[in-house]
Amino acid sequence: MKADVRGKNPSPTISSMQNPSLFTNSRSSISSAVLTGCLDGACIEKLLLHCGSALESNDVTLAQQVMWVLNNVASAIGDPNQRLASYFLRALVSRASRVCPATMSFKAAGVPHRRLMSVTELAGYVDLIPWHRFGFCASNSAILEAVRGFPKIHILDLSITHCMQWPTLIDALGKEPEGPPVELRISVLSWRPPTPPLLNIPIEEVGQRLINFARYRDVPFEFNVIEVGGPLEEEETAASSSFYDFLLSQVNAAMVKVNADEALVVNIQNWLRYLPDEEISSLDSSCDGIMSYRDSFLELVGRLSPCLVTMVDEDCDLGAPSGLASRIVSCFNYMWIPFDALETFLPKDSSQRIEYESDIGHKIENIVGYEGGQRIERLESGGRLCRRMASAGFMSVPFGEETVKEVKVLLDEHASGWGMKKDEEGMLVLTWKGHNAVYAGAWVPHAPASHQNNLLV
Repeated sequence: MKADVRGKNPSPTISSMQNPSLFTNSRSSISSAVLTGCLDGACIEKLLLHCGSALESNDVTLAQQVMWVLNNVASAIGDPNQRLASYFLRALVSRASRVCPATMSFKAAGVPHRRLMSVTELAGYVDLIPWHRFGFCASNSAILEAVRGFPKIHILDLSITHCMQWPTLIDALGKEPEGPPVELRISVLSWRPPTPPLLNIPIEEVGQRLINFARYRDVPFEFNVIEVGGPLEEEETAASSSFYDFLLSQVNAAMVKVNADEALVVNIQNWLRYLPDEEISSLDSSCDGIMSYRDSFLELVGRLSPCLVTMVDEDCDLGAPSGLASRIVSCFNYMWIPFDALETFLPKDSSQRIEYESDIGHKIENIVGYEGGQRIERLESGGRLCRRMASAGFMSVPFGEETVKEVKVLLDEHASGWGMKKDEEGMLVLTWKGHNAVYAGAWVPHAPASHQNNLLV
């Protein structure tokens, strides 16, 4: 997403921001400029970049000057740029306060809301924009194609949306042509990343509801929870390398209970980003060298010999080693997308909109306000993910035309700004006004399992 969509000024580079000439005017002049509305999206981006550069160089005085200007334009109830700026301001204030106590009061957005939702509320949350449903639809269609003809299906589900993907798949299996009923088993980990949306019931109760729904649709169904230790609620707890070592130790055929007579699918939705990408010693004693937790995890997934791996995530690079300033710009240009999409159909005071935006604000605060193990939001673009999957021994499988049709039907239910395209790797990409938002891909191991004779096309 480029800033020229939101304003006429070109997007600045880091080198162009090293000159503090932006602040040669007095505060009164800047205030007048703010009041006359000259600070469009491109100007806000420039201010954020300047503030990030100041914080990187420990220039607290300059950072506070920039935050003072942002304070005059940010508004939690303004247009999409102002609302987004308010969450960035909060993240910057939080980061600066750990360097030097704040000497002024800022009107940043309030503390990001982290309310526990009911299942009904979560369904409405997921349906608000196609951010999640896009991945559900593409993945479910690919799964149905890949497992067609097999009597038993086992899905290892690694996601953050509390199994909201699966009622649609169960319903589709219940509508299959007459024949022996397909047996479906879904396994989930007892741990999920400490990130919204949050649910007010345990995963075991979610599983029971799926069991009841599957019984209603006459689909034989089993739900398993793989225990990976005690409950982990805080980012600091989940950030230790020992925890990730233990987490990945659970990804094996014995713990997942993979049976030889079932088609195994590994479904990964907005989950891989929470594994650290820093290089570590290989978890496998038979391998030399070093690799990241993400690479180790994908290697372990390959050893499960799945007939399909589906992967969905947000299409933005925020995890690669980079300075704070460039990370802020990438984040601002990307997070503008849902803020702008919500503006098209929800009023400024909508409780649904405020809650959705506050969850994005929670991510922004983690991306901008923290470093090291505490920064758990480390997005990876679809292009980088494709290269990672290839290095891990997976081959991309293009989505079939039926999947494309189903996704298009889904997007027709939403605002006209949403669209879809296929990239050169065969992935489907959800777009907003032509800019990449979410990608969905399907892969198989290069050494296919015995039941991998049924591809997607």
